[in-house]
Amino acid sequence: MRDGDEPPQRSKKRHVRRTTIILEEEERKYIDTLIKEKKEPGIKQLFSKMLDVYRSMMVYDWKYPGEYYMGISRVAFISIELINLLISEIPAERHLSLGRRAGEAARISLETSLNLDPSNEEKWGDVFKRLRVQGLGDFYQRDRYIIVKTPFINNPEVQRGYLETLIGASLITRTINPPFIYELTTEH
Repeated sequence: MRDGDEPPQRSKKRHVRRTTIILEEEERKYIDTLIKEKKEPGIKQLFSKMLDVYRSMMVYDWKYPGEYYMGISRVAFISIELINLLISEIPAERHLSLGRRAGEAARISLETSLNLDPSNEEKWGDVFKRLRVQGLGDFYQRDRYIIVKTPFINNPEVQRGYLETLIGASLITRTINPPFIYELTTEH
């Protein structure tokens, strides 16, 4: 460098770290099939999604074989048919209270495991994301409505009781078939 020359500017590019993952042939074929069928946009996006699910679900809490805890709650993968069968055996007049009891258990779990207050409306996005990751459906808030697309709980009154108690709000059921639409009342 000569006198009066400015030192070269350092690049302000973000340093990208690369990792190599060696996949079995069948695993790579499966991933390629997902991409080819447009179920996944690419391998990088797939692994990013997998890591997001890992972080969200606390997969590190798995205790093999087949035992998983999400904070204080033991979780099992069960079919929607089993849930519907169990709900069908409960008299209709008890569906709302059943949902409320389930919502209370979910609220306690979120509060103690994730330090997440589901009754804080500013945190509803985080709560709804958690429910989506757990497979309970796609939950959205649009103004004074909560929409539940692809609900795991297919009974509108059980679902309403669950949501009311979980988020600490009063809801009015606006649809009885999925997607469920619930209106937040002024009591909220």
